[in-house]
Amino acid sequence: MPTVLIIDDNPAVATALDVLFSLHDIDTVYADSPEAGLDALAREPVDLVIQDMNFRADTTSGDEGAALFEAIHARHPDLPVVLLTAWTHLESAVGLVKAGAADYLAKPWDDHKLMATVANLLELSASRRELERRRSREQRDRHALEDAYDLRGTVFDDAASERVLNLAVQVARSELPVLVTGPNGAGKEKIAEIIHANSAVRDGPFVALNCGALPADLIEAELFGADAGAYTGANRAREGKFEAADGGTLFLDEIGNLPLAGQMKLLRVLETGRFERLGSNRERQVRVRVVSATNADLPAAIADGRFREDLYYRLNAIELKVPALADRPDDILPLARHFLPAGRSLSRTAERALLAHRWPGNVRELRNAVQRAALLSPEAAIGADALGLPQAPMPASGASEPDRAAIEAALARAGGVLAQAATELGLSRQALYRRMDRLGLRRD
Repeated sequence: MPTVLIIDDNPAVATALDVLFSLHDIDTVYADSPEAGLDALAREPVDLVIQDMNFRADTTSGDEGAALFEAIHARHPDLPVVLLTAWTHLESAVGLVKAGAADYLAKPWDDHKLMATVANLLELSASRRELERRRSREQRDRHALEDAYDLRGTVFDDAASERVLNLAVQVARSELPVLVTGPNGAGKEKIAEIIHANSAVRDGPFVALNCGALPADLIEAELFGADAGAYTGANRAREGKFEAADGGTLFLDEIGNLPLAGQMKLLRVLETGRFERLGSNRERQVRVRVVSATNADLPAAIADGRFREDLYYRLNAIELKVPALADRPDDILPLARHFLPAGRSLSRTAERALLAHRWPGNVRELRNAVQRAALLSPEAAIGADALGLPQAPMPASGASEPDRAAIEAALARAGGVLAQAATELGLSRQALYRRMDRLGLRRD
């Protein structure tokens, strides 16, 4: 059963509210002064506070109520507080709502309106507690994952990233080839490193080759090596990546750019473990775990005749899909802080700008933006302007208006808790309601 703390120097107010709430299966706790209210909060769990704005007969300024709210908010920032105010204190109450109060109601209150407000806030409070429990479980799971496996220092806080990492350490124990897919800059090579670090060949070499960074006529020599004189400029024999990775892992990035001739030879190595250097007739035997990666649509490349179907299924024994940074928003701020130099921090406006950006360049773009801002900003706390990110359009009034994508992202991060999303967006809860209504977004 939820509990509401009533802080008011008038016992009649407490009695009236107690009767009203008891009809709706809500418990009440009563305190007749700010000091008693703070003591009650320290003693027992409370889901909602309803507080007066004045507590002494000779005081009508509302300053006592403001000081009480600030004390509650400082000690319990997520606890919803409803202000009971006379019409003369309306301006003060509105100011406190902007500072984080959940709502205000004028005395004498309307029972139906009060109960609607209380029911909504109690539901939000229950959702927030469930969100906190879920996050606590996820944090325990993350710590367990980090303790049990070598994650190569990966910084993550999003459940989507945790799922990929869990799968990566599971498939690491197998010898099957792994195909890592996902957009550029999302961290595919880091996943390959994690697979190697938790595999049976972790003590062997980890060798990486970007198949998209070399001319087509050199890729075979890079993969399989070449004897002296095998091609123009080959003055001496050279070892290929397969030989260098013997007993370890070979990571083939941008595998979709491998020419067809190289694809055929790669397929043979995957099937037999044997290959020949360019210009040589002698077969060589290696034992290599192959992890490949691409941001290309390989099934479409197969349909166009640019990629061998048999090689695709050989590489794709297990597929790991790395989501774009925009699809794992809880990673954004931890990664941004990780990229900051020691002694630097992000302002709240900078954090909001980072969360509102869509990051088409993924983690690579985020790293560049943060490191550039740290270099150019003279302030210890980096502001939003220093990030150089596109700004949302400003309405005629000059007040920031988050767009649909920013609101949906904030709601997703807040687990649907509107009050929390409003705080992140720098809006009052009422302003967020109005903005959602204009955009046609449902409040539930």
